[in-house]
Parts: sequence; C-alpha cells; structure tokens
Amino acid sequence: MPHDYTNVSADSVTAITERAIAEAESLVETIVTTDEPRTYANTLEPLDRVGVLLADAAGEGSFMARVHPDAEVRTAGVAAGERAAKWAADLVMRSDLAAAVREYAAAHTGEGPTELEARNLTFWLRDLRRAGHDLEEDDRARLRELQQRLIEVQVAFNRNLDEWDDAIEMTRDDLAGLTEAYIERLAPGAVEGTYRVSMAYPDYLPYIREADDRALRRRMQHKFWNRAAEANTPLLAEAVALRREIAELLGYPTWADYAMEIKMADPAAVDALYASIVPGLTDRGTNELAALQQLADADLAGEPIRTWDWMYYHTKQRKQDYGIDQNEVAEYFPLETVVGGMFAITGEVFGLEYREIAEPSAWHEDAKLYEIRNRGEEAPIAYFYADLFPRDGKYGHAACFSISGGMRESDGSYRAPIAAVVANFTKPGPGSPSLLKHDEALTLFHEFGHVLHFCLTEVDHPRFAGYDTEWDFVEAPSQIMEHWMWQPEVLQRFARHYETGEVIPIDLVERLVMVRDQNIGLSTLWQAFLGRFDLAIHTTGDAVDLDKASRDAFALTLMPFHEDTHFAASFGHLMGGYDAGYYGYQWAKVYGDDMFSVFADEGILSPEVGARYRNEVLSRGYSRDAIEHLRAFLGREPSADAYLGNLGLLG
Repeated sequence: MPHDYTNVSADSVTAITERAIAEAESLVETIVTTDEPRTYANTLEPLDRVGVLLADAAGEGSFMARVHPDAEVRTAGVAAGERAAKWAADLVMRSDLAAAVREYAAAHTGEGPTELEARNLTFWLRDLRRAGHDLEEDDRARLRELQQRLIEVQVAFNRNLDEWDDAIEMTRDDLAGLTEAYIERLAPGAVEGTYRVSMAYPDYLPYIREADDRALRRRMQHKFWNRAAEANTPLLAEAVALRREIAELLGYPTWADYAMEIKMADPAAVDALYASIVPGLTDRGTNELAALQQLADADLAGEPIRTWDWMYYHTKQRKQDYGIDQNEVAEYFPLETVVGGMFAITGEVFGLEYREIAEPSAWHEDAKLYEIRNRGEEAPIAYFYADLFPRDGKYGHAACFSISGGMRESDGSYRAPIAAVVANFTKPGPGSPSLLKHDEALTLFHEFGHVLHFCLTEVDHPRFAGYDTEWDFVEAPSQIMEHWMWQPEVLQRFARHYETGEVIPIDLVERLVMVRDQNIGLSTLWQAFLGRFDLAIHTTGDAVDLDKASRDAFALTLMPFHEDTHFAASFGHLMGGYDAGYYGYQWAKVYGDDMFSVFADEGILSPEVGARYRNEVLSRGYSRDAIEHLRAFLGREPSADAYLGNLGLLG
C-alpha cells in the first residue's frame, strides 16, 4: 500500500534512510561472513533485498527533496539521498563482497540459478568490474574518492536548481500579448500594480512565446539560461573532470565509452545517428528560419532572429498560417479532461481501469493518488501519484519518480509498484480550471508512459522490474504515448471546451495535426544541439572548456548564441542520469516511432496490438535486452523508417 506522507518530517526522512542502511549493512555482513558453501540464497539474494531496501527508503525519504513543501524536509531529503548514494557506491567497491560474489560465480553450488538469477549474476560481475576490482589498491582508493565527490557535486547541482528563485517584476504594459488568464494567475510584485513573472515554466514559457516586448523576452531568457549559473557552472566543470578521471582509471577512452557500455548505443552509433539526420534537418531548418525571418522583418528591421525571438514568431506563424492559437486550443484541454481522456485511451488499449483514492495521505494537498487495476478486476496492480502544479522549492521540470518497485514476494504474491508524476502545469485560479497547452498535454502523456512502463511490470526479480532497462531505451515507451495526442479520432473522444462542453471541432484538430511538424527542423536541431553538447564534454580525454563546447554545439541551432548566458548550469539532465545519454531521447524516438507504426497499421486503439505491446515491452522490464523486446513486439528487426519519415527525411 502507498505510504502515509502526512507526518513526514526532516527527522523521519533521516531515520527512514538510516534504518534502511543499517538493515542493508546487516544483510551484507551475512554475505561476507557466512561459512556455508556459496549459493544464490546466501550470496545474491541478500543483495537483492539490499536494493529493495534502498529503493523503498528513497521513495519515502530522499524523494521528499523534490516535492515536499517544507524546506527543512527537502534539505533532509537531499542529505538522505546523498547518504544513500554514497553508501551504495561504497557497497559495490567492497573487496569482501566482490570476493563473495566471484566465489559464488566460480562455484555455482546448490541448485542452478533461474534465468533471471543468472542474469543478475552476470550484471553483478559487470558491476564489480566497473567498480574497479581489477585495479591496484591505490587506484581503487582514488576511484572511491572520485565517485564520492561526484555524488556530492551532482546532489549540490540539483539542489541549487530546485531551490533557485528569480523573477522580473512587470507592469501591465510589459505583459502585452499575454492572455488575461495568464496575467490573473501571476503573483503580485513588490510595487503595487506590478506582477512577478518567475522562472517557473508556467510563467516563463508563455512569456517567451507570446510577450510582445522583445527586450523583456531577451531579459527573461537571459535570467532563465543563467539559473544557478554562478554556483552550478563550476560544479558541472568539476563533474566532467571527475568523470573523465574515473573513466581513465577504469581503462575507458572517455566517460561516454564508460557510460554507454551498459546502454544500447556506443559513441560511434550515436555519431552515426546524428550524421544521418543533421544535414537534412539543417536544410529544412534553414528554410524554416527564413520563413520566420520574413515574418519578423517588419519588427526587427533586418536584424536576424535570436533565441528569444524564434518561439514568439513560431507562435505568430502558427496563428497566421493555420489559425492555431494555443490559448484557444487550451480551452479544450482542461487538466481533468485530459487526465480522463488519458485514462480512457490507455484503459481501452491496455485493458486497464483507474480509480482516484479519496484520501491520498500525500505530501501536499495538490498531490492526488490513483490505483491501477486490470479491467474487470478488483485488486489494484499498481498505484501512482500525480503532483502537477508548481510551488516553491519543488522539482522544476516534469518527470516520473519511482516510489517502490514491483517484485515477487516470498509468499508468492506480487507487490504492487508505486510511481509519481511530478510536473509544473498552470494551477487552477479563481473560477478557471487548469488549461493545458497542447504541448503540456503531450508532456503529461509522455510522463504517463513512464508510469505505465514502471507500473505494468510483471517481472519477478526486483532488479529487472519496472523501467530499469537500458537508459537509451527508457524513453521509447514515453515517445510512443505522445503519438496518441496527435490522432484526430482520439482527440475528439475527450477534448471538450471547459465552459461549453463542446467537443473540439474536427477542423481545429486537423489544423492542429497539420502544425505538428511546423518548424520540426529547428526544434529537432535544438535537441541535437543538447545531445551534441553532452557528448562533446563527455567524449574527450582532455580538459573541457564548457563555454567553447556550448558555443560549438549551439551552431546546430542556426541562431546566434545568447551572449553572457550559461544554459548548461540548469541542464539538469547532465546531473540526473542522462550524462553522455541525452542523445537517448532521439535514439528512443527511433524505436517509439517504429513501435507506434504497428498501431498505425493495425489499429490506433487496437486492444490486440496494445496487449502485445504490454506483454512484450511494458511488462518485461529489463528481464531481457531492449532489442529483444523490440523484435518480439514488431515481429521483425527494428527500422528507422517511421522516425525518418516523421522528420521528412525519408526518400
């Protein structure tokens, strides 16, 4: 069952973490001190339990760093996360533990392992090698020192970003171009009659897209791209240096080679992916930028479009060429309606039902709790929280977090997984609901793809349950979810005007779908820029100049660099598991698009295809390599044709 978070305190977060570590240490002692012949039961099974203890403690404890309204609790959550991460890093470096696991591997005493137990042993042997157990003692000591410091740096970076608070106070005139609903939701400024426009996404994104005041758009972007820059820029530089030295100690050419060893791709394959799309995207993006420039010339008097302009003119172009005003479209996407539609679609396709729990006992009144059931069954198979509105100190993006994972219990029952979607959509105001832009609804569907991947697991072994697959595949089940938000027959099922209840008009849906690929060259080049920057700082054995690396990669965007900005200081993915891995969004999109092509061919909402996808991909976790999921579901080798076709680069 879900936890009761209503009485969480800084002390309880600390205590939960310390209890888990104490119990984990006791289990490890039983492994390294046993005199019995080595078996799975006395060697790897306790390690499985250790992993569960730490993961569960994170769901109750360190997760609070990202969502709890009390700053003291968040601080305790940060400390708890750092404490657990350091303990886990030390665990895999213990010589006595490595000796025990390797002894078991050599002996295989007792009953032969099951397929998943054998896979677990293979992974542990790999983990031990990657932890430096083949190194000399002095090098192992240095490796530990580097890894412990890297954890500290990553924790500090994310904390700085989560706690960052900055804004510009504006007059009513400064807000020209924004809707009344947007203005009404802004916090008041310190001076009477002014408004506080913060760096939170519900404030920042509409401003950069719709505000008529170019100088203020530039100032807003300057602040946004400099979030936590003074503190985080040196932390990022240190992290890159630490990673480089870790890779060198372990005998890898670069950090990317080390990080990608456990992923689907390698640096050469990622280079090949970018090489296959960037030239065509550059041609397309050049034409797109020229069209935007023509639209902007009347305002800019021949000055080139800058980074603080292009989304503004993209929005104007969308209105002019397609009659699409995202604020009007949002009137058909009130949050409750989108959630209901998402439940209906996934319920039909995957055979599920959802029920909101009236008393969620969550960490904040905004957080809702739902149970997931198989259709026609009473017992829930999983739970998930939805914490969707911004507040001070909360995680600033959108993400799915694991609370506790699925696994087969000793009594034969299956433990129901629990996940949480954390996002920052516009909060309902007096007399007005939360209205989602289409791209916000797309984000919700994307994150719910992670929820389903985590919650529909049927894997017995805790290490391989949920979405713990290769990190460059993990986005594929979310990429596939986005496709449903572009299907006219799907949108007309649930998108209704928040005041009149009118179904979204078919002509509006068709125009919305038509603009899906508007400036897709520029937007995908932006993703390529982020991926290339990430690789540039992680695929070299030399010291990295962050500013030069960012400028070099930024050239892909086809726009001038915004001077005196340090966007990488707020590039949270670099400290959140996507280091040498941001390419994974495009890599996974290749597979997500390919998998959705099966739905497109056999039925957009086909329960038969949905059942096959659920059984061969969502439920399988990491019980086999992702390429095997793909082959089983597709019935063939994966293809990039759907992905390239969607980018307009096929043929």
